[in-house]
Amino acid sequence: MGFNLFKKKSPDKKEHSTKIFSRLKNGLSKTRQVLTTDINDLFGSSKVIDEALFEELEEVLITSDLGIDVTMEMMGKIKETAKKLSTADELKQVLKKELIGLFLNNSVKDNFDTPKERPVTKPHVIMVVGVNGTGKTTTLGKLAMKFTSQGKKVLIAAADTFRAAAIEQVEIWANRSNASIVKHKEGADPAAVAYDSVEAALARNIDIVLIDTAGRLHTQKNLMEELKKIKRSINKKLPGAPHEVLMVLDATTGQNAISQANLFNEAVALTQIALTKLDGTAKGGIVASIASTMKLPIKYIGVGEQIEDLQEFDPKLFINALFD
Repeated sequence: MGFNLFKKKSPDKKEHSTKIFSRLKNGLSKTRQVLTTDINDLFGSSKVIDEALFEELEEVLITSDLGIDVTMEMMGKIKETAKKLSTADELKQVLKKELIGLFLNNSVKDNFDTPKERPVTKPHVIMVVGVNGTGKTTTLGKLAMKFTSQGKKVLIAAADTFRAAAIEQVEIWANRSNASIVKHKEGADPAAVAYDSVEAALARNIDIVLIDTAGRLHTQKNLMEELKKIKRSINKKLPGAPHEVLMVLDATTGQNAISQANLFNEAVALTQIALTKLDGTAKGGIVASIASTMKLPIKYIGVGEQIEDLQEFDPKLFINALFD
């Protein structure tokens, strides 16, 4: 049972899809090596499909950071089908099917493919959150470049006023992406920066506002309370905003990423996840683990340093890149 990734498209689109798939495979090379090598080894030397084999497969999946609960659920389904299997390739197809199943109802449309019943709001406000070191500001900058390249007017709010050089970092991305920026001095009230940014966006007919936020405070203030305050401030100026709360997670932190996401979700009600640094880990199963555990859409994945390496997440493309 295979998965047809590419429908018939114009040559340019097909070439673009092939390029994205190639970058994805390359970025996931560490995880691919673990999964494909170990699974092929499981079925080497005419191994019999028995409980010992299942235990080995279970260990491979847990090692990939799929998580114990998700692995147990998958193993139950795989055992039902496994009696009919005899080769590593057949096992891969069953695994692919079950892994893709973890992402059902988890896919997310582009921010601007808005259902008819919910009119498009302009500006579309995206609040970007996450702990320092996850690639939060870099992801925000890459998104700014993605949106401006589509011809959209973008404004970045430098609302991480606590971290040294954070404002300068955002300013570099604003210049690089031809986006506008609203900034205050270091140590200013982040909620005031966010409020002023939305006010400026309304006045300038901006399409998208990207709000950078702190990932750690070097004061006695509580980070989550600060984020709640930013969110309230945005909503006060533009009811219904922020329209997305995107959390950036570092894939190399594994299951700790889920703990982080739970804390932020309780505070500011996350709507989307961006998972970075997948090229730096052999445990790419964390993507499926987060999707299954958090019940939140994974919007973007980062598989390298280049702008093109921040990709919109496609479950089938991702799983095929792991195994093909």
